[in-house]
Amino acid sequence: MSPEVSPRTPPRVRDGLSAALVVLACLLLPFGALAAWAAYGLTDTGRYVRAMAPLAGHPAVREAFADTVGAELTDDLEPRLRRVAGPFVQDAARSFTRTDAFRAGWDTANRVTHTALLHAVRQDAEGRPVTVDVAPIAAEVRRQLIADDVPFARRIPVPHTEVAVLPAAEADRLREGYDVLEVAGLWLPLTTLTLAATGIAVAARRRRAVTATALGTALGGALLALAIAVGRHLTLAGLPAGLHRPAAEAVYDTLTATLRTTSWLLLALGLTAATTTWLTGRYGPAGRRSRASASVSASAVPAVPDGAPEPTRPQA
Repeated sequence: MSPEVSPRTPPRVRDGLSAALVVLACLLLPFGALAAWAAYGLTDTGRYVRAMAPLAGHPAVREAFADTVGAELTDDLEPRLRRVAGPFVQDAARSFTRTDAFRAGWDTANRVTHTALLHAVRQDAEGRPVTVDVAPIAAEVRRQLIADDVPFARRIPVPHTEVAVLPAAEADRLREGYDVLEVAGLWLPLTTLTLAATGIAVAARRRRAVTATALGTALGGALLALAIAVGRHLTLAGLPAGLHRPAAEAVYDTLTATLRTTSWLLLALGLTAATTTWLTGRYGPAGRRSRASASVSASAVPAVPDGAPEPTRPQA
C-alpha cells in the first residue's frame, strides 16, 4: 500500500478515496471499450472483411447494389428507351447479386477500400483524398465469371481507374482522429483497469468496493449499449437523401455487432459479480461470523422485567 494510504489512514478517508477511484473507472469504462473496439476492431482488414462478408447476402444491400448499377447503366439512355430497358437492367443486376461473382467482388471491394483507407490515415498525405483502384475488383469479378463459363466474360475490360472514396477535407480529419484513437485505444482501457484495481485495494471495506465496481461495470455496459443505439439514430438521420437507408442500417448493425456484444457482456458480468459478492458476504463465513457476533452481543444484555426500572449505569 502506498505511503499516502497506509494502514493508519482513517477508514473513512480510505473509503472516500476508493469511491472516487471506482467512480472514475466506471465513467471511463464505456469510452475505453469504444476506443479499443475502434482501434483494434475496425483497423484490422481481415476482421473487417469477414464482418462485412455476410452483407453480400443481405436483401437490402443487394437491392441497393441493383438500384445503383441499374441507374448508372441507364442514366445516359433516352427517356423512352430507359423506360423500356430499365426493368430488364434491374432484373439482370438483381440476378447478379445472387451469384458467387458478386460475393467475391463484394469481399474484394471491401478489402481494397479498407486497405486504401488505412494506408491514407497512416501516411502523411495532407490535402489529398482517399482513392481506390477498381482494377482488382473488376479482375476478381471477371475471374469468377470466366470460372462460371459466362459468355464473353474474357472480353470484360479491367481498367485502372482511381475512384475517390473520401474527400481531402474529411480524409485530413480522419487522419487526426486516427492518431488520437491509437493512443486512446491502448491507454484508456489500461487506465480504467488500474483505477478500478487501485480503488478496491485502498478501500477499508473491500467487499463493498468490489460490489460498487461490479455495479459500475454493469452501468457502464448499459451506457455503452445506449450510446450505440443513439449513434445508430444519429448516423442514419444524417444520411444523404439518395442513400439506401436499409442498406446503411445493415452496415451499421454489422460493424457494431462486436461492440453490442461487449456491452451486454459488461452488463451481465457486472450484475453477476455484484450478486455473487453480496451473497457470499451475507451467507458466507464472514456473514455467519457477523450474525453470530450480533447474537452473542444481544444475549449478553440482561433482560429487564416488565414494569421494573432500567438499570442505571455507574457514573464515571
